[in-house]
Amino acid sequence: MKLLFKQRLFSWFDSYDIYDEAGNTVYTVQGRLSWGHRLEIYDARGEHLGTVKEEVLTFLPRFALYQGGRRIGEIKKEFTFFKPVFTLDCRGWRVQGDFFEWNYQVADGAGTTVMSAHKELLNWTDTYVISVGRPEDALLSLMIVLAIDAVKCSQGN
Repeated sequence: MKLLFKQRLFSWFDSYDIYDEAGNTVYTVQGRLSWGHRLEIYDARGEHLGTVKEEVLTFLPRFALYQGGRRIGEIKKEFTFFKPVFTLDCRGWRVQGDFFEWNYQVADGAGTTVMSAHKELLNWTDTYVISVGRPEDALLSLMIVLAIDAVKCSQGN
């Protein structure tokens, strides 16, 4: 399953539309006013599915991931000098890849790739392609991409 993640061109807060391979809207993401980033995820019918919320009183960026109001994990940026590193605490998954080039993968505990993301260049707005192995992993995969995008954009990368 592939998802196309496009930021809206004129948006006061972070706002994204997420499409499937046929161009149908699968998710809508709306930024909300709060301390730190807060992104609410809705399905095509407008039903709330999840939240990516920055925890603000931390030394390095950290995002809590919520599905249906229940905290399911977190992703945080680690302290490094040269290469960005993110730690994911959810389902035993881990994030790896080249964050400078906006290309990375998420693998499960056995090392199997659960999802991959890459940024398409030469678009008016941020555009990513998210390849997800199983449809039931799509929402969590989207949350991970949103959190990493928020960290990278706030740091000017």
